[in-house]
Amino acid sequence: MSWDLFVGDGQPHRADPAKKAWTRIPRLRSWRQREKGKAPVFEMTPGLANAVNAALHLRRPLLITGGPGSGKSTLVDVIAAELELGSVLRWHITSKSTLNDGLYEYDALGRLHATQEQGADAAPDKFVTLGPLGTALAAGTIRAVLIDELDKSDLDLPGDLLNVIEDGEFPIPVLARADSQQQFTVKGADGDTGEDGEPYTVGKDGVVRRKDFPVIVFTSNRERAFSAPFLRRCIRFEMPRFTENDLVRIVTAHLGEAATAEEREVIGEFARRLQENKPLAVNQVLEYVSLVTGSSPPDSQARKNLREILLRELNGT
Repeated sequence: MSWDLFVGDGQPHRADPAKKAWTRIPRLRSWRQREKGKAPVFEMTPGLANAVNAALHLRRPLLITGGPGSGKSTLVDVIAAELELGSVLRWHITSKSTLNDGLYEYDALGRLHATQEQGADAAPDKFVTLGPLGTALAAGTIRAVLIDELDKSDLDLPGDLLNVIEDGEFPIPVLARADSQQQFTVKGADGDTGEDGEPYTVGKDGVVRRKDFPVIVFTSNRERAFSAPFLRRCIRFEMPRFTENDLVRIVTAHLGEAATAEEREVIGEFARRLQENKPLAVNQVLEYVSLVTGSSPPDSQARKNLREILLRELNGT
């Protein structure tokens, strides 16, 4: 395979005349693939396993803080694989996220259309889908939930989240108004049934009640501070800034071979920049080394360009 998958002349370059040019594009890097039930490659930071165990024993959410690319969101996949919790339920927070986004979604317009077409009032539970946190609370087995980049939320969301988690229940108003004589069946964030094969149910009063306490991992990029009441109800762990030896271990774990002297120099320089609190992510150096050590390595000029392209600071410019 040639490094120059693209040269810019607008003409297809086929390695095999019988195959399209796009077939030369390599597969997705292993660290960007997720396989259900399989733990990703992950280098455990000293003390992190104890923080996870404390959260599991105390049934508290785990708050992982650290810079971009420090492995915060990968940790939950390792936990889920090792404890056989099934697929991870993921909720990526933005500045516009609300509590209901994580609990449930009601398709009022879809129900209106169904009512008009069927000539009768359509059952409301058919138009309710639980969010990631709502699914974990309604599940019949312990589920793992990632609530990612919580520091991007508005000021009230973290406290509101923990209130629901501690209470273990929340109402769905449209179901509460339905005055049903039996429990409702709704969709979860991962489909109609949970990991145990059972459907997600809501009480006939329209209230979702926790069946078991989920494994919850919050992540934060240090973009804001959290209140003391929120922090006291979490198990907290700060991801350290990686040293050169840490980065070498991470690169070796992912690529399966030790770094050469030239690559070690690049890793050492990158580690020094991390220690200086420069806005950088570990995947940057991992991706650089994977390219220059791959089956189709670039020439020296391309390597120089790649260092400038891939290892630049994450400062938005």
